[in-house]
Amino acid sequence: MNRNIAFAVLLVWAALLGACSSMESMMGAGSSSSLPATLTKQLGVNDAQAAGGTGAILAFAQQRLAAGDFDLIAKAIPGSEKYLGLAKQLLGGASVNDKAGLQSAFSKLGMSPDMLNKFAPIVTDYVGKTGGDQASKLLAGLLK
Repeated sequence: MNRNIAFAVLLVWAALLGACSSMESMMGAGSSSSLPATLTKQLGVNDAQAAGGTGAILAFAQQRLAAGDFDLIAKAIPGSEKYLGLAKQLLGGASVNDKAGLQSAFSKLGMSPDMLNKFAPIVTDYVGKTGGDQASKLLAGLLK
């Protein structure tokens, strides 16, 4: 009988663990609500392209904005430090000083330079929703 109870407890424990995992994904925990996940879903790019493109846009903003202004944008994108790190690896430490450099970063990710025009409104909208109008306007001004 002890064996049956132990088996039943194990089954209940496994069911609860599975339910917790399902709840996390339904509530948006993890990457399902992240900016790269949004880009992947809306544009059909792969995870590396979405994360790298996000990082390249952040690197461009970091070069072009005052530190306080950039901080508004970086705070609006959870994991921004990770995406900046990806961009630095992608670019071999080179700076993204202008739109041509940004488009070149997109090319290195296997995307056409024109994909920047598709990323820009999605990233700007995301930043506006998470960081407010000021952050959105700062980024939109850079990416226009």
